Amino acid sequence: MGVDIAVIDYGMGNLRSVSKAFEHVAPAASVVVTSDPDVILGAGRVVFPGVGAMGDCMRELDQRGLTRVVKDAAASKPFLGICLGMQMLFEHSEEGDVAGLGILPGRVLRFPAEAMHVNADNKLKVPHMGWNEVHQAVPHPLWNGIADGARFYFVHSYYVEAGNPDLVTAFTMYPFPFTSAVSSSNIFAVQFHPEKSQAAGLDLLGNFVTWDGNIVANQCDTFNTSCSL
Repeated sequence: MGVDIAVIDYGMGNLRSVSKAFEHVAPAASVVVTSDPDVILGAGRVVFPGVGAMGDCMRELDQRGLTRVVKDAAASKPFLGICLGMQMLFEHSEEGDVAGLGILPGRVLRFPAEAMHVNADNKLKVPHMGWNEVHQAVPHPLWNGIADGARFYFVHSYYVEAGNPDLVTAFTMYPFPFTSAVSSSNIFAVQFHPEKSQAAGLDLLGNFVTWDGNIVANQCDTFNTSCSL
């Protein structure tokens, strides 16, 4: 019998904190950190975390024979991407000018230096690091019990520009609206770190544990300015 939650280990990711967070919200579930393709594909649900540089992560995935495994898991079961694990789902990244997995349409861009200011006296740093509000663009089971505008913890210098506006499930301001969560069918992915985001993050992980992966139709709400990105 397969495990309940497989956290993919490809040598790049905050794996221990992710697995511990799942153990906290789902103490009865079996949670494993693994690079075994059979375990990953046999799991009830799959988590794809990531930290570091996009090129290094793609290379590690390929060298460990996990590229096809990730694509198959993302096509077949509840699947959660976290931080770089969200960015890698897309087609291309400016970081190292490398191809992503191409599971979702879109590209990954660096925060532009010329835009990183609120005014002349208030410049913003890159990476975007710390707590920021996440504005829910569409309803989704993973938002259950989480207030719109709840604060989550971010650490990143690049952001996703989705090729299809219907993918955009949340946005965050820094200083312009960027995509901070996407969803498509059984896939949900976030730019922030739920495992480091205290109560709201644990609520999201808990929702993932009970989510059946059913398709949710994404439609841009009128307040979601990121739909025009």
